[in-house]
Amino acid sequence: MRSVVAALSLLAAATRPSLADDATMPDFKGATGWLNSAPLTGQSLRGKVVLVDFWTYTCINSLRPLPYLKAWAARYKHAGLVVVGVHTPEFSVEKERANVERALRDLRVAYPVVLDSDYKIWEAFNNHYWPALYFVDARGRIRHHSFGEGEYVEAERVLQRLLKERGAADLDDSTVQVAGEGVEAPPSSAVQSPETYVGYRRAERFASPVRLVRDASNTYRVPDRLALNGWGLVGSWSVGPESAALEAAGGRIAFRFYSRDLHLVLAPGKDGRPIRFKVRLDDVAPGDAHGSDSAPDGSGEVREPRLYQLIRQRSRVDDRTFEIEFLDSGVRAFVFTFG
Repeated sequence: MRSVVAALSLLAAATRPSLADDATMPDFKGATGWLNSAPLTGQSLRGKVVLVDFWTYTCINSLRPLPYLKAWAARYKHAGLVVVGVHTPEFSVEKERANVERALRDLRVAYPVVLDSDYKIWEAFNNHYWPALYFVDARGRIRHHSFGEGEYVEAERVLQRLLKERGAADLDDSTVQVAGEGVEAPPSSAVQSPETYVGYRRAERFASPVRLVRDASNTYRVPDRLALNGWGLVGSWSVGPESAALEAAGGRIAFRFYSRDLHLVLAPGKDGRPIRFKVRLDDVAPGDAHGSDSAPDGSGEVREPRLYQLIRQRSRVDDRTFEIEFLDSGVRAFVFTFG
């Protein structure tokens, strides 16, 4: 679960959970915009079952539940379900409406999404997690919540029960069967590398022999061999609180990791021009281990601020040394995540 605690177990409980009244769903006051919908309110949603999803589009933990959310929104729409995504950003690039609009198109999210760039809705719900699901009955009462990934069968059972309470009489007890692809695929069980931030505010395990300098240009290098989960910069970088910006072409980032997938949140420079890169795995092109955003020869481009899947190991998972070289200056690197 990004930025707060580890992701919850993926165990999906088939039993019907007990439901208890909690509180009235807070309204969406303080929203900075709405996408895919006119503004919604607690009053306008009264009589509907509402599933509120706190997420942010660069968060791998928020992306992997999307196949279920999209499937539930489609399957139960006519029974009275409304899914509302609350997009509460972690990074500054996620506050820009155009970036969120692009992400919704790319991710094929069609249900309403409210922009919560000032954290007003997050605070009203007293929320602390990405992702977080709140299940609201037709009276506007929160009846259940779920934090982190997984437990999708349990979540769907809650939705079915609330919809039947509302009067849906033709629901069967089956649950959706989805298969996420790319970054939406379920995580593997082999992950031994933690989410790792590049900006100095939350950076850990920085392995460069050169001291990290805050908010100023500095030239970095990495040791000859990285320990597991150690990482470092190579070349001229300026490290800020949430990201590191490359100041000269040819800069690199190296990471010793253990997982099936390696992702990195990247953004182009202020001018928005594409940034070319080359990925290497144990000092060679990734080949069959390339991700959805890199080619077998390791090539790719950073065109918009988002999460890039750079490695997906399709055979045996082991600790490997990842390296990405940027052929153009200006890229900003935010956080590594794994799956």
